[in-house]
Amino acid sequence: MFLAAASADVLRPATILKQSQDISADGSYSYSYETENGIYHSENGAPVATDARSAPVIVTNGQYQYTSPDGTPVRVTYVADQNGFQPQGEHIPAVPLLIQRALEYIRTHPQPEPEQ
Repeated sequence: MFLAAASADVLRPATILKQSQDISADGSYSYSYETENGIYHSENGAPVATDARSAPVIVTNGQYQYTSPDGTPVRVTYVADQNGFQPQGEHIPAVPLLIQRALEYIRTHPQPEPEQ
């Protein structure tokens, strides 16, 4: 009986308590929302030039939080840029040091381009 009630609650749409958004002519933006069931998300971003030859990339910073099914609060902060999506949170395992070193080696020792 309890399981059915919990499942029904999960399927019920949550009311949005707060919501804001701002989009600027320069391409920057920000938005946030909060729902009655404890979900919160905010993000801001802007185009950033990475070098003179490439088009700008949208660099975003944000955070979201919610409560997991077992009642644990989950909070994630993130950056998304030319290096991809980079989340951080207590529940996200850290990359082992050996892997970090291997990635740094690969980054600093690129393979030569094949001759054509």
